[in-house]
Amino acid sequence: MLLAVVLLGAGPVPSGSASSGRGPSTTAGVLSAIGLLAGLSAIGYGGWVLWRLFAARRIRAAQAAAELAARAVAEERLRIARELHDVVAHSMGVIAVKAGTARYLLTSRPEEAGAALEVIETASRGALAEMRQMLGLLRPGEQAQPATAELAPLPDLNDLPGLVDHAAAAGVMVTLDVAGTGKVPAGVSLSAYRIVQEAITNVIKHAAPARCQVSVRADGPAVRIDITDDGSRAPGPVPGHGLIGMRERAEMHGGTFSAGPAGPAGPAGTGFAVRATLPFEPA
Repeated sequence: MLLAVVLLGAGPVPSGSASSGRGPSTTAGVLSAIGLLAGLSAIGYGGWVLWRLFAARRIRAAQAAAELAARAVAEERLRIARELHDVVAHSMGVIAVKAGTARYLLTSRPEEAGAALEVIETASRGALAEMRQMLGLLRPGEQAQPATAELAPLPDLNDLPGLVDHAAAAGVMVTLDVAGTGKVPAGVSLSAYRIVQEAITNVIKHAAPARCQVSVRADGPAVRIDITDDGSRAPGPVPGHGLIGMRERAEMHGGTFSAGPAGPAGPAGTGFAVRATLPFEPA
């Protein structure tokens, strides 16, 4: 159809053109029309190709944005799951130990049983408050009830003495040595706190009663954590989510992590050591 229009636009071919010497002019007009048609076709095809390229580019950009958002959501859920595990594991470890103590002393020494129940109450309330704070991140559309505990910041290395008190209540005497942590960034400080918390929780669950030495030092551009205990473990703690979570926290900051028998820390067959290094740039 387009060819016909172009040919009609080129003008009628007069009769007797062959004898009047106008044949070459007519041929040139047809060739010109064909060239014009070819040029228009090339322009149209080029526009279509460019449109396809831009459309494909928009699709790829949208897919990349969707993948980035999905990865961010997955990483956030993993972080929250790790936080919840740390809170629940530590608090439930303390609660389990003190609940057994309270049941054992309920009739013979009711005062000590009451003190154990008080520890259970404190640990459970603290765990619930921290869990509500983290779960609120999963429900941004809900209006949180005003409460001082729910608005409290996430813990850091300044809160390590509280872990010592909880451990003592569960029968683990902790010696704490902290130095040079004033310039540690908040994210590294939280991860270091969680590593110490999980290590002490493992001592409570697997080795109590025991003594535990905790050293946290910011030497140069890294936080160095060294935790050893003299408790017996038979056959030993099974590498589970706790040790995996500690390793992930260290590696998340480009650090190192190791856990295993403490060796000289206690008699043969006893003791366990956790060591981690978390590099950082001073805040």
